[in-house]
Amino acid sequence: MFTGIVEDTGVVKSVENKDKESTFTISVGHMDLSGAALGDSIAVNGACLTVTTLDGGEFTVDASHETLSRTTLGTLAPGARVNIERALRAGDRLGGHIVNGHVDGVGKVISKTKSGGSYVFRFSLPEELAKYVVEKGSVAVDGVSLTVNSSEGNEFTVNIIPFTLAETTFGGLDPGSRVNIECDIIAKYVEKLASGAKGNNPLYQPSDD
Repeated sequence: MFTGIVEDTGVVKSVENKDKESTFTISVGHMDLSGAALGDSIAVNGACLTVTTLDGGEFTVDASHETLSRTTLGTLAPGARVNIERALRAGDRLGGHIVNGHVDGVGKVISKTKSGGSYVFRFSLPEELAKYVVEKGSVAVDGVSLTVNSSEGNEFTVNIIPFTLAETTFGGLDPGSRVNIECDIIAKYVEKLASGAKGNNPLYQPSDD
């Protein structure tokens, strides 16, 4: 579990592709990895991955075919900047919102408009995800917890303040850039409860009543 509060931006040092999977070696900026351990979860651009090696200020993670097919990670190349967040620990402050690190789909930057010292970004997202994004609700974009300014159809806007622009990869996003989108998990639970769906539990047997 994560909060969507990016701790650092890292740089992809190398990418190794093999059997439809990829191994990424990422160097951190100011993040202290001395307390990290093999097997820890870390979010890279919002996708939860497992640390497989640690070497000073670098770590390695593997991305499966499923992850590569549902995120933008497959387009990462050496030199790319990425947002990094370590998993939430018991007792940590929940500064953003509950983020699972399970990307729902890939969106795209439609426009980027300066507004004072900030920027208003307009994103499109897959039509099937639009119902989970509501005005003043929460959404994670490339692992960054954001408040939705407006939502219409399959597009939504967010306001990015100068601090967020400088401390995340948002400064490098332009119209046409593809981003990872994770919708608010609470909205999905509410939908399922409201619909009465039972899920895929093989032990569930509908009653005759």
